Amino acid sequence: MKVAFCGNDNPSAYNISAGFLKNVCFLDALNLVPHVFLLFITFPILFIGWGSQSSKVQIHHNTWLHFPGHNLRWILTFTLLFVHVCEIGEGIVSDAQLKSRHLHLFLPAIMGFVAATTSIVYYHNIETSNFPKLLLALFLYWVMAFVTKTIKLVRYCQDGFSFQQLRFCITGLMVVLYGLLMAVEINVIRVRKYVFFTNPQKVKPPEDLQDLGVRFLQPFVNLLSKATYWWMNTLIITAHRKPIDLKAIGKLPIAMRALTNYVCLKDAYEEQKKKVADKPNCKPSIWLAMYRAFGRPILLSSTFRYLADLLGFAGPLCISGIVMSFSNDTEDDALMANATSANYTALTSGAIYPVRNSTDPFLTSTNFLKTAYVLAVLLFLALILQRTFLQASYYVTIETGINLRGALLAMIYNKILRLSTSNLSMGEMTLGQINNLVAIETNQLMWFLFLCPNLWAMPVQIIMGVILLYNLLGQSALVGAAVIVLLAPIQYFIATKLAEAQKSTLDYSTERLKKTNEILKGIKLLKLYAWEHIFCRSVEETRVKELTSLKTFALYTSLSIFMNAAIPIAAVLATFVTYTYVKEEPPTTAQAFASLSLFHILVTPLFLLSTVVRFAVKAVISVQKLNEFLISDEIGDDSWRNGDTALTYESCKKHTGLSSKAINRKQPLRHQLDSYESSLRIPTRHLDIDDCAIKVTNGYFSWGSGLATLSNIDIRIPTGQMTMIVGQVGCGKSSLLLAILGEMQALEGKVHWNRVYESESSFEASRRNRYSVAYAAQKPWLLNATVEENITFGSPFNKQRYKAVTDACSLQPDIDLLPFGDQTEIGERGINLSGGQRQRICVARALYQNTNIVFLDDPFSALDIHLSDHLMQEGILKFLKDDKRTLVLVTHKLQYLPHADWIIAMKDGTVLREGTLKDIQTKDVELYEHWKTLMNRQDQELEKDMEADQTTLERKTLRRAMYPRESKAQLEDEDEAEEEEEEEDDDNMSTVMRLRTKMPWKTCWQYLTSGGFLLLSLMIFSKLLKHSVIVAIDYWLAQWTSMTNNGKALCSTEEPARKTCYVAVFSILSGAGIVLCLVTSLTVEWMGLTAAKNLHHDLLNKIILGPIRFFDTTPLGLILNRFSADTNIIDQHIPPTLESLSRSTLLCLSAIGIISYATPWFVVALVPLGIAFYFIQKYFRVASKDLQELDDSTQLPLLCHFSETAEGLTTIRAFRHEPRFKQRMLELTDTNNIAYLFLSAANRWLEVRTDYLGAFIVLTAAVASISPYDGPKSGLVGLGLLYALTITNYLNWVVRNLADLEVQMGAVKKVNSFLNMESENYEGTMDISQVPKDWPQEGEIKIENLCVRYENNLKPVLKHVKAYIKPGQKVGICGRTGSGKSSLSLAFFRMVDIFDGKIVIDGIDISKMPLDMLRSRLSIILQDPILFSGSIRFNLDPECKCTDDTLWEALEIAQLKNMVKSLPGGLDAIVTEGGENFSVGQRQLFCLARAFVRKSSILIMDEATASIDMATENILQKVVMTAFADRTVVTIAHRVHTILTADLVIVMKRGVILEYDTPENLLAQEDGIFASFVRADM
Repeated sequence: MKVAFCGNDNPSAYNISAGFLKNVCFLDALNLVPHVFLLFITFPILFIGWGSQSSKVQIHHNTWLHFPGHNLRWILTFTLLFVHVCEIGEGIVSDAQLKSRHLHLFLPAIMGFVAATTSIVYYHNIETSNFPKLLLALFLYWVMAFVTKTIKLVRYCQDGFSFQQLRFCITGLMVVLYGLLMAVEINVIRVRKYVFFTNPQKVKPPEDLQDLGVRFLQPFVNLLSKATYWWMNTLIITAHRKPIDLKAIGKLPIAMRALTNYVCLKDAYEEQKKKVADKPNCKPSIWLAMYRAFGRPILLSSTFRYLADLLGFAGPLCISGIVMSFSNDTEDDALMANATSANYTALTSGAIYPVRNSTDPFLTSTNFLKTAYVLAVLLFLALILQRTFLQASYYVTIETGINLRGALLAMIYNKILRLSTSNLSMGEMTLGQINNLVAIETNQLMWFLFLCPNLWAMPVQIIMGVILLYNLLGQSALVGAAVIVLLAPIQYFIATKLAEAQKSTLDYSTERLKKTNEILKGIKLLKLYAWEHIFCRSVEETRVKELTSLKTFALYTSLSIFMNAAIPIAAVLATFVTYTYVKEEPPTTAQAFASLSLFHILVTPLFLLSTVVRFAVKAVISVQKLNEFLISDEIGDDSWRNGDTALTYESCKKHTGLSSKAINRKQPLRHQLDSYESSLRIPTRHLDIDDCAIKVTNGYFSWGSGLATLSNIDIRIPTGQMTMIVGQVGCGKSSLLLAILGEMQALEGKVHWNRVYESESSFEASRRNRYSVAYAAQKPWLLNATVEENITFGSPFNKQRYKAVTDACSLQPDIDLLPFGDQTEIGERGINLSGGQRQRICVARALYQNTNIVFLDDPFSALDIHLSDHLMQEGILKFLKDDKRTLVLVTHKLQYLPHADWIIAMKDGTVLREGTLKDIQTKDVELYEHWKTLMNRQDQELEKDMEADQTTLERKTLRRAMYPRESKAQLEDEDEAEEEEEEEDDDNMSTVMRLRTKMPWKTCWQYLTSGGFLLLSLMIFSKLLKHSVIVAIDYWLAQWTSMTNNGKALCSTEEPARKTCYVAVFSILSGAGIVLCLVTSLTVEWMGLTAAKNLHHDLLNKIILGPIRFFDTTPLGLILNRFSADTNIIDQHIPPTLESLSRSTLLCLSAIGIISYATPWFVVALVPLGIAFYFIQKYFRVASKDLQELDDSTQLPLLCHFSETAEGLTTIRAFRHEPRFKQRMLELTDTNNIAYLFLSAANRWLEVRTDYLGAFIVLTAAVASISPYDGPKSGLVGLGLLYALTITNYLNWVVRNLADLEVQMGAVKKVNSFLNMESENYEGTMDISQVPKDWPQEGEIKIENLCVRYENNLKPVLKHVKAYIKPGQKVGICGRTGSGKSSLSLAFFRMVDIFDGKIVIDGIDISKMPLDMLRSRLSIILQDPILFSGSIRFNLDPECKCTDDTLWEALEIAQLKNMVKSLPGGLDAIVTEGGENFSVGQRQLFCLARAFVRKSSILIMDEATASIDMATENILQKVVMTAFADRTVVTIAHRVHTILTADLVIVMKRGVILEYDTPENLLAQEDGIFASFVRADM
């Protein structure tokens, strides 16, 4: 066929006798001019521009700028492109009906499309390089295009065209669009004045873009990049080479920072407060405040959502159109073609009198839409648009949700800082509730916001769907809709049940964790006593309960999945069966597949509706809790400390120094008051307050209950001196400090704070922070930061001062023990300091701060006498006195009274006496005498105390916690090894890359097999069967509906029989499908549960049987994590992910199979699509994993910061550090939010890409099925397209689930890494029957050439030790730390590796005995007393072997009988976790009783007296002498004087025995080591 611009089948085409403009062909040629002009002008500019910038130099984002009308221009251009596509389509379709090619029908449209694309690319480049002068070219283009199109439109109007003609509508639309684009261009000129004006406007890019730290560019990129997340590409692709860290994601843009949003929300909330101020019982509404602050983006998101939902209905309509175009006869096409060509000739020849039906060659819209190819392209565009809008809607809600969360967190934090202390201490607001607000309620609201557009979009979607169904199928559609609607409440019911099941699971797992934690903390004791299995069983019992509730959870989960899959099948079945019997004929293919796809659309909102409703209910509750919290009591404004004096403003006016206009509102009050101080001090002279820092007059204070805790307080605290507050426990000493700090409610009276005194005009005073008080609370409060940060506490670091303070508090030795010195993080990685160490750090913090006033609340309570004296001398008398600081000290240590300059004695909440010690001595002799007797008593205790040096002990425990034996050497080795590894890694980047992109298939397989092969095979089989059945249902439907066109039938051709046959098979298949849905979802959940059960069981048993060395070297937190976080993932998260993954993968595969079966050509297109999909998922998985880890790791510090603040409120407020803590909170919130924002943006990135791939699949499937070469029959086309449409929904689920599974498999991997650990060797070589029942009877011990090491790759700790201990002997072993004495005691129990020599007890070599038996026959008392939660009886005898009499006897021996008798429940009295409800001494005595209950003839005491006071130690010694007189006792001594009475003393050093004799003989050797020990200990 020849090609010509105006077609060559019409000689008069080039006839212009009637004037140029009457010739349509010439008009079309004229339309080409602007497009060609634009291309000629812009291409050189673009190429030159691109060449100079070249791809190497990336335009840095600080030059980005949006010109005015940026978004409008993009939207208009996209609309223009769409109209061009329609125009091209219209031209091609009209052309197809003519005899020869008429290029003028579609060529101008194609050029227009190219030109429009070029225009937007050109614009984008100009915009990023900020060079607006070049926009003139575009302006000219819009003008020319507008003019040429208008001419064409006018011509059409003259010819009397109407709106039915498609071409007329298109031309009209073009005119409007070009006109609008021209207007946009004029607006840019008007605003930027880059041409026609003398002074062009200089514009700077937004502040965020000038800050290179901002990497989140979503708000700043152009519309196309916004819609497709193109700017994320670099981040996601580079994630391969190097993991994404916090630096890579940068900071939040200003508009999204917590502070910005907080201000927004707070203003809105304050407005609500004002509204209800005069209504007493009305609460301000947070809902309205949230709407005020964040309403606009939610409306925008809802608009996107509506557009997406409406476009979603294009799918079913296009399918029915395409299928119908098949069934139409081909005859009408031929007729139509003939008619049009004749009329067309008449028109182009420029006939002035149009032919009668001259409208025919111009397609009407309905004819245009009957063309299958047009429908295919429209379907593709509709899908692309729908998905873009949907993702945009998601993104906007998520961004708003994140903003809301940031604002709420800031609001809650600010409220916490102002909470009244009584609220916290009286339990109105527990720390738990505050943590819940932060961790749960804010997230609930955020999630609600994510889902909230669904609330109003879903009903619309459902109504639209039902209307369309009704249009297609009539009344029978309502039957199907009714099935769906009736089953929806069941969904809701299941959803509520799920929430309940989850809650009970949580309770059980908390209990299980508590038990596991106890086991791990006391593992050494459990192993030594061979009790591990008893405790293991109790954990297993709780686990069984937890699994039962997990089973209900799994059952409801699978029901919910089942409902989701079964409802559409049931609805379709009901509808089609009804239709067949009502209408007496099967539905047509078009009807069947359109309605099938509508049912699929309908099910999603109904399934989600239950979730959304549940979240809405939760959100309402969360808002109530938030509101209660936000209107709870606040602390009074302690204005007197902020610097508002007690004087009124009026009285100030009288002084010359202060004229009323001098008050400057902008400056904070404290600055103003500094300048007026001189004038303010005049009126207070007569109070004689000079030497007074603080004065309380007639004070009555309460803890918010209205009852005065402190009454009638009149005190003064002299400046620069030391005031001591003394009195009995509970007389209100601490309360007095808090009352002065303004933490209590003042019922009446005043606290006057004196201004800074001029007497100290020295430089030092002027530098001090005026109104802040350095306060060390009674209960030490530390931040989760380094030791140094805890001491400096935000003040600048001054080396000299720091050193002086740490020395005064004797912290240096403790700091030296920490692995990183004072840079060690406290409270992280399981390093817990003892009470004394914590308290000293808090005191150091108070001393270090540069404040005028220091409050120390009982700083000596947890310190031993040496430290207290040192602190008093160095810290208080020297350091603070030198600084001339005012000190208020609360204490019980009366021996320090002589040092005090001023004493306040309190009793029952009132002041008993106030004055110097001399005053009190003369005025109140009685009190003075009382004090003297108390001081004597304290002195006696002192002498006792001198022996028990508590601090060395604390340091020892710290050293143990930090460096479990020997691991120090090993740690260093490991570091070196790691460094070597790292160096190697750099060489092979590619392997790292491979590892980062590889799915952990091996771990997946381990997980699946741990569920058991039977369940695994059942799951795989049922899954495959289910999907085959579902495909079969649809295939059957295709056969049934396209019966009419095809002779080949599957059922008999007789009418009634045929119908029954089809309906019956259809019903049977549907029923099978529904049943299989239930079976598969149950098998997956069941398999997941079995796997979880087995993994936990194996893990617990493996850990419990592990060697003690493992617990020494592995941090407790790490092991606990396996039982908490990882087990939780395996229990609750992997099964649903697995289910979802397998379902979506199989759906995609079956879809691809069906499409390939229906249209084999599709396979060709599948290759490029498959490759694209592979790369998208590969890149995404890596990036998603990193971002998820970032999100998790940034969440914890935020929650910690909140709970820390709530605990240390009084300290923070006393120090006046609220602003610093707020700042920190905002930083942490922003860090967490940016991680979460990037994670959700990455999810959008993925979804947009997979959705576009899905749209391409639909397009290729549609085009392939329409192609004329022996196309398939209509039923299969419908089937293919229906499945192609479902693919778009499931492709991104495949990738998201893969990514999730990869992260979750990490948990399985971690658990498995523990399962490969070596266990202790429990089996002995000898038979149990060979060991006598009452072994060891005598208690004779022979140690022959014993060598011991902790692991076979470590150096030996005992070398060739020989000793002989007679039955009943009392043996003492001493030596310095690390001499191997404890290792010897462990060797008796085979807790260490005996690789040479042997220990023989009563003639049996212990290395041959079964481990359980050996350990159950010996007893030991450890250095740290360990008790477990439960009853006293359980702690003494967990095996329940003894009678009550035996237990009472044991308690009597340990001198605990009377105490236990007095407890409620006696032997069954409760012991809290770790035995916290007993003192350390009592706990050690319980351990003694426990050892006595075991009637073993050998007792080993491992430094048992180290951590107890003298009294308890005496009891212990006595018991050992009497009750254990006939048993062999081996004592490892910490203090040598405890073994002076022993029968035999062994002195060890570095694993060898140095001295071995009776104590008398050893003392006789003057130069002996034992003698030197004894001398040192005296």
